[in-house]
Amino acid sequence: MGLYLAVIEQCDDVGGVDVGSYEDFNRFRELVCEVSESGAYGSVCPVLQLHEDCDGEWPVAQLSALMAELERVYRDFSSRPPRQCLSDWQREVFRDLGLKSTSLADSIIDVDGEPLIVRLMELCRLALKLGQPISYQ
Repeated sequence: MGLYLAVIEQCDDVGGVDVGSYEDFNRFRELVCEVSESGAYGSVCPVLQLHEDCDGEWPVAQLSALMAELERVYRDFSSRPPRQCLSDWQREVFRDLGLKSTSLADSIIDVDGEPLIVRLMELCRLALKLGQPISYQ
């Protein structure tokens, strides 16, 4: 089952990120724990890390904190060398699109081949601008 994070306004999907599977998102969060939290899950990025990944939303009240956490993760990942893709489909997308990683930040992609952290920050900015939550679909 795939995970799609969306900003919805007046019943329309106005922006979203197709993360891949819930397992892919959990692998991403495990890397956040390793790199940004020194192994203490949720200690630095509680909004990102401690939200249940199966349903619900990040409410507007949490979006500023989520944005700050994503910016921190991006900085931390940008200073690390690239890694092997997390899953088979990501390897295929890298190969098919001719993508090359320069850091850990661009080693983790969404289903369109875009760096996942960048896409999540863009979605968070959109949600903040519109005053709408980010919904798990």
